[in-house]
Amino acid sequence: MCGIAGLIISGGRDHGGRVLRDMAKAIVHRGPDDQGFFETVLADEKYVGLAHQRLSIIDLDTGHQPMTNEDGTVHIVFNGEIYNFVELRAMLVARGHSFATKSDTEVIIHAYEEYGDACVERLRGMFAFALWDAGRQRLLLARDRFGKKPLVYSHNGNSLLFASEIGALLRVPGLDRSIDLAGLWDYFAYRYVPAPLTLLAGIKKLLPGHYMVWQRGRLSEHRYYTPPDERPLEGPSPAQPLQPFLAKLDEAVQVRLVSDVPFGAFLSGGLDSSAIVALMSRHLSTPVKTFSIGFHTEGYDELGPARLIANAFNTEHHELEISERELMANMPALVRNRGAPLVEPSDIPLYLLAREARRSVKMVLTGEGADEILGGYPKHVFERYASLYSLVPDVVHRHFIDPAVHALPYAFRRVKTAIASLGQKEFADRMPRWFGAMSLRDRESFFDIAPAQRVNGHHLKPSTRNSSLRRTLFFDQTSWLPDNLLERADIMTMAASLEARMPFMDHELAELVATLPDRYRVRGMTTKWILRRAMRNVLPAETLHRRKVGFRVPVNEWFRGAMKEYVYDHLAAPSSRTRSYCKRAELDRVLGEHMRGRQNHEKLLWSLLSLEIWHRELGVP
Repeated sequence: MCGIAGLIISGGRDHGGRVLRDMAKAIVHRGPDDQGFFETVLADEKYVGLAHQRLSIIDLDTGHQPMTNEDGTVHIVFNGEIYNFVELRAMLVARGHSFATKSDTEVIIHAYEEYGDACVERLRGMFAFALWDAGRQRLLLARDRFGKKPLVYSHNGNSLLFASEIGALLRVPGLDRSIDLAGLWDYFAYRYVPAPLTLLAGIKKLLPGHYMVWQRGRLSEHRYYTPPDERPLEGPSPAQPLQPFLAKLDEAVQVRLVSDVPFGAFLSGGLDSSAIVALMSRHLSTPVKTFSIGFHTEGYDELGPARLIANAFNTEHHELEISERELMANMPALVRNRGAPLVEPSDIPLYLLAREARRSVKMVLTGEGADEILGGYPKHVFERYASLYSLVPDVVHRHFIDPAVHALPYAFRRVKTAIASLGQKEFADRMPRWFGAMSLRDRESFFDIAPAQRVNGHHLKPSTRNSSLRRTLFFDQTSWLPDNLLERADIMTMAASLEARMPFMDHELAELVATLPDRYRVRGMTTKWILRRAMRNVLPAETLHRRKVGFRVPVNEWFRGAMKEYVYDHLAAPSSRTRSYCKRAELDRVLGEHMRGRQNHEKLLWSLLSLEIWHRELGVP
C-alpha cells in the first residue's frame, strides 16, 4: 500500500525532477517508510518521471520501488495488494521468468511482459499502477475492477500528470484550477462527483476497471471489466449456494491476512464488520485486534454492539469516542488532503479511528462493500416498487404527497427518503436522490447554475433487461461505491498511513453472488439474506437481526448546537464562495428551518459546508 505519482512533460530533467519530487512530498503520508524515483528523458526532450512513497506491508526488505525487470526496460510504481501473486508467480516462473524479490509488485512486471496490457485481467486485488515500457516508449496506467485504489490524472495534449491523490497534481505549476461547473452540478446531486469528472476542470479520474495508455503524445482509455450485475441472470446457479458463498467469503478473508506487519479490523458491531472479524478469528492463533468508534451523543453510539462481538470472539478491543470539537478541528486539513469536499461527516471519524489503529497495527480489514454487492440498503428493497409508484400523477405528488412528506418529523427520515426518491420517474434522477440531499426539481430552484451545466454525470447506464435490484446494484458498484465509499476509505486511512483491505470487494465473490437469483440477496424486507443465513450459526442473533444503522455522525444535532456558529461563518458570510452558487433566499430558508428544528437538512448543509472549506483550503476561485 503506497502512493504513486508521475508525469510526462517538456522542460528537461532539472525542471521535471523538481516537479516530481514536489508531487511526492504531497503524498508522503501514504508511504512514509521509503521513497523512490525513476527518471528518463526521451529523444524529443520529453521528461518521464515516476515517484513512489512506500508503506511497507509485504516483502519489507526487497520491495523498494520503482521496480524494474532484468534488463531495465520496464519500470513500475504500484499502489495496492495483489492477493493471487504467489499463484501468478509460479505460473510465470514455469514460463521462464526469473524473480529477484518476493514482492507482488514484481509479479505485475513479468505479467506485463507475458500478457501485455491484458495482465490486469489476471490480477486479484486492489491496485493502481503506472508502468513505463522504455522499449516501446509507452506508459500504462491501470486501476482495479471496483476502484478500491484511486488514480487521478491531467492531460492537456502536451503533458500527462497522474497521482494517487489530487493534492499531488496541485503541486504542478500551471495546472488548470478552474472549477468544472458540470462536476459541481453533479456534486449537488450525488454529494460526490461521479468519475471521470472532479470539481476541477484540469483533473479527471481514471474509471474503475479501466486502463489508459500514453504513447507518442496520444492518450487512449480502455475498459477491461464490467461488474457482473450488469449481465442478466443466465444459466444455472448453485442449487445450495450457502456453502459456496461462505467458502468464497472465508477465502477472501484468508488471502487478505497475508502481511509481514501487525494488522487488525475495524468493528462497528454491524453485520458486515462482525462477519469479517468472525472469519478472521478462524485463521489466527492470536486474538484479532479490533477498533471501534463512538460519539457522546445519545442514539449514535455503536460501541455497545461492537463490544458484543469483541467479547464473543475474544478480540483485543480498542475504543475511541469523539465529539464535535474533533470534527471542526480536523475538517479543513482532511478536505485539503482529499483535494475534494468530504462527502460524509463520517469521513472524519474514519480518519480518527485509522489514526488510533495506526498506533498498534499497520493494516486493517473492513466490511466495506457488503451492501453494494449483497444488497444491504433500504433502496434495494423499495426500488422494486418504482415502476408502480411512477404511475402516480405529478400533480398528486406536487400538491398532496410532497407537502405531506415534507411535514413529517425527522423520526420518519427513512420514509421521507423513500417517497422522495421513488417520486423521481427517471432512473438517472432517482439513483442520486436515494443518498443525495435534493431532487432535480429542488436543485433547479435552489442553485443559480446555468441550464447548460446541469448534467447528471454517471457514466455507465445499467441494462434495462435486468431486475430493479441488479440495476440498482450496478449503479452502486460503478458510482456510489468507487466515487464515495471506496475513495473516502482509501484517502482517510492512508492519511493516517494505514492500509485497509476489503474482503467483500473481492471480484471473485462478486462474480459468484451475481450468478444467484435476487432472492438470495433481498428476500421480502430482509437485506443481505445470504450473508445473514451463512452467519446464523456464527454470529449472535442480536447482530444478525439488528436493524441497519450505518456509520452515522450526529451533525443534525451538532449543527444546531456547538457547530452552529461554524456553519454560519462558512455559509452566511458575504465572502462565502458557496453562497454565490445558491439563491440567497433559499439558502437562508434552509438554514433557518434546520436551526429551528423544523426540518433536518444535514445532508445539504454538510455538502455546502464541505464545499466552502474546499474552496478556502485549495484556493479555488
